[in-house]
Amino acid sequence: MSIPQNANKFTRLTDPVLQKYGVKVFVMRDDLMHPVTGGNKFRKLKYNLKKAKAENKTTLVTFGGAWSNHIAATAYAGKEYGFRTIGIIRGEKTDPLNLTLERASEGGMELLFVDRTTYRDKELALKSALKNRNTKDFYFIPEGGSNYEGFKGCCEITKEIDFDFNYICCPCGTGTTLAGIASSLKENQKALGFSVMKNNFSIEEQVKQFSLLQSSYTLFYEYHFGGYAKSTPELEEFVERFTETNKIEIEPIYTGKMFFGIYDLILKGFVKKGEIVVAVHTGGLQYLRIG
Repeated sequence: MSIPQNANKFTRLTDPVLQKYGVKVFVMRDDLMHPVTGGNKFRKLKYNLKKAKAENKTTLVTFGGAWSNHIAATAYAGKEYGFRTIGIIRGEKTDPLNLTLERASEGGMELLFVDRTTYRDKELALKSALKNRNTKDFYFIPEGGSNYEGFKGCCEITKEIDFDFNYICCPCGTGTTLAGIASSLKENQKALGFSVMKNNFSIEEQVKQFSLLQSSYTLFYEYHFGGYAKSTPELEEFVERFTETNKIEIEPIYTGKMFFGIYDLILKGFVKKGEIVVAVHTGGLQYLRIG
């Protein structure tokens, strides 16, 4: 997978709120790579697909929830690059399927549903879903692409930024994107991660697994708005205002929470006047953009 030419685009926010505080915020438009596989999903799949090809695997197997961007991206990438795909989905099957799973299925992904208790034990869930199958041709990608190959792809984010900055921000689910970013910073730079889940303190361990310099990043856990895929009227209003003001689509599950956090940190003085912030738009718009 090569990076499309339009991937490395930066949009400076001209929001009067930011101008008032004298902070420059640039949005790294990874969402423009592709409506489905764009953002950090592309980053995490890039080297996994290369490794699967090198190992002559024919089938990609991965995990995800019912609205998983990773599931949608894996299904699309599998179809694009000639892999059969299997998605192990948390929870019971619904009829009809939601938009994400319907598109994954239309993209050729075989969906295997496991109950939530089994899903928590990924090894058990894998055995349960794939029993009586020949697994020699399977290449396994962890949920959210959270392995070394996914980390390696996310390390390339900062290499595409050709100007100096103080902070670089991303929303966090597994922490793999934050780990890749934090491992590639200069001494005067710091990564800020915004957890989209409630009490998701395990992402700290995921980041530590790949990034040895704890001083290079800070995690914020207070911008989850109730938990994963949950929202509040305050967040919904912010997302709507942000999109209208800046002409950049965001959503309340990942990017909305990150941008809310960035604005809040600026208002509180965490980010100082004259400092430069890069916000990585990690995509997550597949259910908004594909009609």
